[in-house]
Amino acid sequence: MALRRIALRDFVIVRSLELDLSSGFTVLTGETGAGKSILIDAMQLALGSRAEAGAVREGAERLDVSAEFDADPAFNDWLDRGGFDIADVLLLRRTVDLQGRSRGWINGSPATATQLREIGDRLLDIHGQHAWQSLTRPDSIRGLLDAYAGIGIDTLGTAWQGWRQALEALDNARSAQDSLQHERERLQWQVAEVAKLAPGAHEWEELSANHTRTANAQSLIEAAEGALLALEDDDAGALPPLARAATLLQNAEHIEPEFTALSEVLSSSLAQASVEPMPTRSAWLNWTSAWACGCRWRGATSALPLTCHRCWTAGKPN
Repeated sequence: MALRRIALRDFVIVRSLELDLSSGFTVLTGETGAGKSILIDAMQLALGSRAEAGAVREGAERLDVSAEFDADPAFNDWLDRGGFDIADVLLLRRTVDLQGRSRGWINGSPATATQLREIGDRLLDIHGQHAWQSLTRPDSIRGLLDAYAGIGIDTLGTAWQGWRQALEALDNARSAQDSLQHERERLQWQVAEVAKLAPGAHEWEELSANHTRTANAQSLIEAAEGALLALEDDDAGALPPLARAATLLQNAEHIEPEFTALSEVLSSSLAQASVEPMPTRSAWLNWTSAWACGCRWRGATSALPLTCHRCWTAGKPN
C-alpha cells in the first residue's frame, strides 16, 4: 500500500497545496524552517491526531486536509463493519474550524477521529527522532512479539473474547443477585410496616370518608347553617325556605352522607306543602261575593241557589 496524494488548504501557513506521490519514492528537502514538518503534521491530522483551532491559517474559516492511499483488500472487512464504501482508493479527509470542531470522512462517509486513528495506525508509520514512541502502544508491542514468535492470534483472540464475555456475564449475575436481595429487603420492610398498622376490613373506606369530611368541613358548616337560616326565615313563607334548605343539603350529600336523610325529610315536607296549598285570592273573592249577596236579599248564604232560581222563574226579585 502506498501514499498517492496529499492535499492541504488553509493549514498553518499553507493556503493551498497538492502533492502527487503516485510515481513512487519521493524526497522533500529544505533548510530548517522551510515547512517540511507541516506536511508531517498534516498527515497526522488526517490520520486522526488531536485537532486544534490554532492550525487554521490566519484569515481562513477552516482547514481541510486529505490523504489518498492505494486500496488494500485486507481493509475491506474493517470498512464494511464501519459502514464505509469499498473503492479503488482509500481517501481520508479531515476539517477543523476556528472553534476547534473537527469532522472526518473515510471514502466520503462521516468518520470519527477514533476511526481515522485506528485505520491510520495500519496505513502509515512515521519515523523520526521520536519513532521509538510507537513502542509505548500495547498493540504495537503485541504485534512485534507475535511476529517474532511466528504465531497466529486468532485462536487466542477467540479464547480471550470468550473469557471476557464470561466475566461480564458473571458480573451481571452478581449485580442482579444484589438487586434481588435489595428488593426482597424492601418488600419485607413494607410487609412489616403494614403488619404494624393492622388495618381492618373496611377501615380504609372509613378513614377516606373521615378525611373527605374533614377536608370539606367549612363547606359542610356553611351548608348546615344556610339550611338552618332558610328554615328560620319567617318572611319568605314555607315553600321557598324548604326548597332552599333541601337544595343546600343535597349539594353536600356526597361529602356528608348523614345529610341524605335530612334532605329527604325536607323534600317530603316540600312535596306535602305543595299538594295542599292555601286558598287562592279568587276563591276568597268568590266567598266574599256570595256573603254580600246573602245580606242583600236578606237570606242565608246557603239558600242563595234556590233564591236565584225563583227570581229567574218569576222574572223579578222578591
